[in-house]
Amino acid sequence: MKFKAHQVADLVNGNVEGDDQISIDCLSKIENGQKGSLSFLGNPKYNKYLYSSNSSIIIIKDDFVLEKPVQQTLIRVKDPNKSFAKLLSLFAENDSERRGVHKMSSIDETVTYEDDIYFGAFSVCEKNSNIGKNVKIHSQVFIGENVHIGDNSIIYPGVKIYSNTVIGKNCIIHSGTVIGSDGFGFNIGEDGKQKKVYHNGNVELGDNVEIGSNTSIDKATLGSTKISSGVKIDNLVQIAHNVTIGTNTVIAALVGIAGSTSIGSNCMIGGQVGISGHLKIGDRVMIQAKSGVLRSFGSDLSLMGYPAIKYRDYNKSYVHFKNLPKIVNKLDNFIKNTDE
Repeated sequence: MKFKAHQVADLVNGNVEGDDQISIDCLSKIENGQKGSLSFLGNPKYNKYLYSSNSSIIIIKDDFVLEKPVQQTLIRVKDPNKSFAKLLSLFAENDSERRGVHKMSSIDETVTYEDDIYFGAFSVCEKNSNIGKNVKIHSQVFIGENVHIGDNSIIYPGVKIYSNTVIGKNCIIHSGTVIGSDGFGFNIGEDGKQKKVYHNGNVELGDNVEIGSNTSIDKATLGSTKISSGVKIDNLVQIAHNVTIGTNTVIAALVGIAGSTSIGSNCMIGGQVGISGHLKIGDRVMIQAKSGVLRSFGSDLSLMGYPAIKYRDYNKSYVHFKNLPKIVNKLDNFIKNTDE
């Protein structure tokens, strides 16, 4: 994908300062930009790189005052961050214009799919599955029986989708993720050994869900593990059987959610949070990183700590906790003086 400066300016509603015919074919960070690339300056911490970057075009704020002349072509815009994000999206869309079924792939004859599908090498789709319009399935993906994948979804290399999974429209699933594996369920048998509890449910993803790499979402024992529309899940997240997650909730990396827990809409869950099973978390709850949630909570709360409590209560407790050595020392001295 190649653009001239005046074309970029039209795309981001900016004004060119310099050579409007200079071309770029890639994007780069301003600190290590190369000739033929476009960068942006959105953070004052990086101002110094404006004068040393080798990028051909740099997007800057419309009211930015230069300290000295620059060689690069500049495009002045109202918000450099949003303008660059728009260009990132444009380049990503260009990368997704793949079509066709690779000859080294395997699609069962009972599978229904559209002509505009992309199905990469060594990928497999088993019988009675349905794949929507403009779906991109990259290499080495496994899709089990009776799976539904909605329009415009992207499945990156190495994803494993077990049977009966439902994936909505405009979803993105990154490499290494497993959807629909058995939940972690065992009972002690009469012989004292662990006996596996087989899971007969599935996983359902709503529309516009994005799941990071190497995440695991277990199918339900019965019924469905449900990830609602608009949910965004980071890398290395574990979601157990029969969990439900409400719309537009975001979950950072290394979170673990135990079985049959319900999480509301528009929640924000920080990295390395652990949430116990069979709990109910309300809407618009923020859980700070590394917290451990061991009981249910209502809506519109901020939680922190292990076990997690309200954020303000945690901060008040921490004031005393960090002074605990001084308090103990004073107490020891008091006891010593009393004994004497």
